[in-house]
Amino acid sequence: MAIQIFILSKLIEENTYPYKLKKQLSDPIPLDQLAGLTESKLYYHFESLMKQGLVEPVEIIREEHRPDKQVFAITEKGRQALPGKIYTLFEKADAISDMFVGLANMKYVEREKVIDILKKKVKKITDRLEKIMDLENGLEVDKDKEKFIEFINEYISAKANQKTYWLEQLIKRIELDEI
Repeated sequence: MAIQIFILSKLIEENTYPYKLKKQLSDPIPLDQLAGLTESKLYYHFESLMKQGLVEPVEIIREEHRPDKQVFAITEKGRQALPGKIYTLFEKADAISDMFVGLANMKYVEREKVIDILKKKVKKITDRLEKIMDLENGLEVDKDKEKFIEFINEYISAKANQKTYWLEQLIKRIELDEI
């Protein structure tokens, strides 16, 4: 999903070919390598976007002693689909790092809708943590497992608190138009 959002957002800016996008990702930081993005994966996503009718080939660049380059453009359907793909990315993301491509393309979505999605994530986490803590209060624990249960609860609580803290920071920064 993130790769397709990246491709569509780049094609809104200009028509291009897959290899050029891969080069853009690797300069100056090798993000393609960090994300495990190979040329074959990139071509696979271009093919998938073509099948969905979101991009189309518009030109073939032929150079002597070089492979042909197929240039793609975003379709009107692709322009309309991009915001939905970004919203879906935010909805499905388990961590803020899963949202980076969506955050980089906030100009294609309604900020309030993204904020609502993130607030629902915070609520879901806090509700789940409450349920877990309620369960703990109702449990009878063997003396020999007391420390183990205490450790697990501290871990779950700390993880949930950290996740909600960063989601709330993200919401604040989106509201302040910093992202």
